[in-house]
Amino acid sequence: MTPELASASASAGGIAAGTCYSVYTPSAGKPAETVVLIHGVGMNQSVWAPQIAALTNRYRVVVYDMLGHGGSALPSAQPSLGEYAAQLAKLLDALDLTTAHVIGHSMGALVALEFALTYPARTLSVVALNAVYDRTPEQRAAVLNRAATLDASSAVAGVDATLARWFGDPIPAHLTEAARAVRSLLVSVDPVGYARTYQLFASSDDAHVGRLAQLAVPALFLTGECDPNSSPHMSHAMAAVAPFGRAEVIAKERHMMNVTEPALVNERLLAFLNDAQRAVPESQRASRQEAAR
Repeated sequence: MTPELASASASAGGIAAGTCYSVYTPSAGKPAETVVLIHGVGMNQSVWAPQIAALTNRYRVVVYDMLGHGGSALPSAQPSLGEYAAQLAKLLDALDLTTAHVIGHSMGALVALEFALTYPARTLSVVALNAVYDRTPEQRAAVLNRAATLDASSAVAGVDATLARWFGDPIPAHLTEAARAVRSLLVSVDPVGYARTYQLFASSDDAHVGRLAQLAVPALFLTGECDPNSSPHMSHAMAAVAPFGRAEVIAKERHMMNVTEPALVNERLLAFLNDAQRAVPESQRASRQEAAR
């Protein structure tokens, strides 16, 4: 974990079913529902430190390394989104957790949505941060070209271009430390895991087209106004077809807004989670509280 992304100590952690994870319990010590945070390509669980600090006031928080990242196992040579969703299901089983609110960023947003569609009974709500959806032909060609040029022996070559897309070019002075922290994650990621995951990410923007009408839980699609590749248009398009979906846009923010503007992101997440809890019928609240124990 980089110094800039350091967070409170986990109450539990380790490796379960090939997945490296950490669990943070609510500061009040009371039974609480679980929130799972899923990072994007090239990151690991430490990137969620700004959210962990805020969410553990009310929730049990589970963070983990996606397949091919951090301390987790590699995905198969040609993985599917289902493989990444199954990773989370196996981790919840290992932790004896029945249900969770699932929040994902970028590639993690695709995994979160896939999990919610595949395991609806286990999903209390879903949040897709800076998600991709139904790219234009030009956007699709650009990301597929980046995927095609990846060398499995090194994930470092395109780091500067990635940081420019995520933070701006040049990187604003006040974001220098955040960009340095993210850079350290990108240069240390397993190149094979990165290449396999990025290739899946590049080809999966249409994975949920025609399926979001089946999303049976509260859903928030949240992105930054200045994120061209996970655009506000994409978030609004997803929210328009999800039965319980809503789209929100944070002004002036780009792709890594969870580390560049954590206070606003955390405010939106907590408000949504609170609304999702209040939307549960009274008849179901007792069972959810029991499951949280």
